Amino acid sequence: MPDRTDPEGAIAEAAEKYSNWGRWGSGDVLGTVNFIDADTRRAAAALVRTGESFSLAQSFDMNGPQKGWRRRTNPVHTMLDTGVDAALGNQGFPHGIGGADDVVSMPLQCSTQWDGLGHIFDHGRAWNGRDAAKVVTSEGDLVTGIEHMAAPVTGRGVLLDVGRVVGEDGELPDGFAITAEHLKATAEAHGVRVGRGDIVCVRTGRLARARREGWGDYAGGPAPGLSFTTAGWLHGTEIAAIATDTWGFEVRPNEFDDAFQPLHQVAIPHIGLLIGEMWDLDALAERCAADGVHAFFLTAAPIPFTGAVGSPVNPIAVK
Repeated sequence: MPDRTDPEGAIAEAAEKYSNWGRWGSGDVLGTVNFIDADTRRAAAALVRTGESFSLAQSFDMNGPQKGWRRRTNPVHTMLDTGVDAALGNQGFPHGIGGADDVVSMPLQCSTQWDGLGHIFDHGRAWNGRDAAKVVTSEGDLVTGIEHMAAPVTGRGVLLDVGRVVGEDGELPDGFAITAEHLKATAEAHGVRVGRGDIVCVRTGRLARARREGWGDYAGGPAPGLSFTTAGWLHGTEIAAIATDTWGFEVRPNEFDDAFQPLHQVAIPHIGLLIGEMWDLDALAERCAADGVHAFFLTAAPIPFTGAVGSPVNPIAVK
């Protein structure tokens, strides 16, 4: 572990060592998602054996984990037309037809979601070395908006159930830093490899505990998560994306005396890594433990909100 009193130095060192700037050209907008190509998708589709599917999304409703940090709230669902309106004949449609309509107001990162490449900057620099002030403005992400990810995020999913392999009773405690050694040991225990183009799902058990004990500080509080030292593993494995069942992906509290999400600061603007948070991996984990197969076909397209720096997602794993 680097000097915990010097997050600035550790971030700068990791950023230089693991940078993917220019790897896919100056105009790139996909980052590590470039590792998913037609061949990897065809190979991933061949993993489907039973056709059983799992949604890896939490529910999007008022009972979610958000408590207002950075003005993040839970979704507000409002009906515009209802069955009552139809039954009372208030809708004005001919020949007895009626309908219901609704609207949802929500921050795009309030539940199961992707962090887009315009979500985090390092000293005013966005992915691929661009000036953050010219990438994301009041009009949104003008360069790497999440809409660019709408088609390509489909491929081989790999579940690393670190909670089950390393933890007690299937869960890791808050503040547990998952190292590259933990990830490798979990992959070995599962009999699965992790490599280029994979969409890696890391289960810590934190969501299971929140469901059992209540949300508490799930959104922003202490949690298990990836150690800052995994930056080299994230870069070297050439995975396309990674998602966890926690609010912040990396371990919290962070591993430095005075820092906030330092692994994000390396992974998104420098590695160009697509990061998912608050994924529900519990049902999939139970099935993988039962059949011993931890690789599957996964599709996880964000909603293509033009210029957004993140997006809700309903990932579907098919075994």
